Amino acid sequence: MRQFSFLYRMRGLYRLGGVAAMGLALGLASCGDRPDKAHPDAGDRVVARVEKHEIWASDVRREAVAQGLIGEGEPLDVTSELFRRVLDEVIDQSLLASEAERRGLDKSPAAQRRLESVRQRILGDMLVETVVDRTVSDEAVRRLYAEQQRRATKSEEVRLRLILTQTREQADAVIALLGQGASFEAVAAQRSIDEASRALGGDLGYATPDLLPPVYARAIANQPSGAVVGPVDASGRWAVLRIEDRRAETPPTLEQARPVIVRYLTYEGVRQLLEELRGKAKVEFEIDPPRSAPQTPPSASASAPAGSKAATPAVTAPVNSKSSSSGSAA
Repeated sequence: MRQFSFLYRMRGLYRLGGVAAMGLALGLASCGDRPDKAHPDAGDRVVARVEKHEIWASDVRREAVAQGLIGEGEPLDVTSELFRRVLDEVIDQSLLASEAERRGLDKSPAAQRRLESVRQRILGDMLVETVVDRTVSDEAVRRLYAEQQRRATKSEEVRLRLILTQTREQADAVIALLGQGASFEAVAAQRSIDEASRALGGDLGYATPDLLPPVYARAIANQPSGAVVGPVDASGRWAVLRIEDRRAETPPTLEQARPVIVRYLTYEGVRQLLEELRGKAKVEFEIDPPRSAPQTPPSASASAPAGSKAATPAVTAPVNSKSSSSGSAA
């Protein structure tokens, strides 16, 4: 299955940014030179004119999105300093494009090929926005979320504290101190070499056993809350662990899972659309055709669960960021 990475750029007419946007201005200049035509974006307005070419507020906002200055759905106030700065850049682009036209650069075969490439990308993106985005409705998101929750296998989360040492002798000394009643948090702050957790008293937060280093997961298996486990050989270093708590895994809320589900539904919509178009089109290769790459979802978290009958994203609960230190410790 082909990869569809080009369709995962930020959606919008100005994804190409900078030089490509100037190419777009060359190819579509006539569309902006008719002030009698209403702009298709509701609530839009002309913010500048360069000779006979109109620049709309939406043009400036899309340029800001393309540069990563604002998010795809964020507004951009026309009175803001950022808007004025990006507007100056759009004016410069228009001036450069007009001068390129005056010199006849837009008539060259190289320019025509590049302009056609820009045109095809924009039209392809607009097709995705029109056809695929329409299927990514709130109802579809809720339906997939409910299905995923129904299929999900509930696991257990464990909250651990860690004291990591360089040698077995140091770990044995830690065990002795704890046996004398010393506070685990205090000893962790003083003796642990795991920088990520020592300032937190060794707290690794909650994590499911599959996210822990395997040696930790094996060591704490069947151990009750409050148990001190160790020393555990962690790739040449030695760990002492305390089980703070055990609880049922907390599933993500709909709002937490929404970005993953939307990304997955978009991916599936693009995949199905391209399969349909490829099935209808006649494609002839003048060179050896590219090798088919294995299908890869846009992110690991959006892949379908193993053994599921339908391709649904595996939505998992966010892991406490502190738990990542356990991985680095081993």
